[in-house]
Amino acid sequence: MQIDWMSFTPIPSLLGGMILGVAAALYVLLHGRILGISGIVSGLLHPKLTDSAWRVALVLGLITAPFLAALFFGIFPVVEIEADWIAIVIAGLLVGFGAQYGSGCTSGHGICGLSRLSPRSLVATLSFMGAGFITVYVLRHLIGF
Repeated sequence: MQIDWMSFTPIPSLLGGMILGVAAALYVLLHGRILGISGIVSGLLHPKLTDSAWRVALVLGLITAPFLAALFFGIFPVVEIEADWIAIVIAGLLVGFGAQYGSGCTSGHGICGLSRLSPRSLVATLSFMGAGFITVYVLRHLIGF
């Protein structure tokens, strides 16, 4: 395994993590809700008239923020995905199934749940991180994908 030291970005990563932590804390304090993206998006699939506006605004903010950051800060990362569309669709479906089955996603359990010292979130986070490690190991080293 090689580390691409040219792509190592500790300062922007730290700042991004801090912004995400502050956003999650403010969301809980101001709205009394957990900033779990899978729950917010799934609420759009079963919309309630009084509940849709803030969900749409949050999702649009998540989608537009990277483009605005690139525009204002001049950071235009080159993203190369080494997978075909079928693999991406299957991976997305598996992640969606896992988030539904685990009653939350990485943001809900990994950020918000762990910060509240939730044992259920600790188990969920260890489970999805472990499953990710095993999947990468099997695909990269055993199958050679």
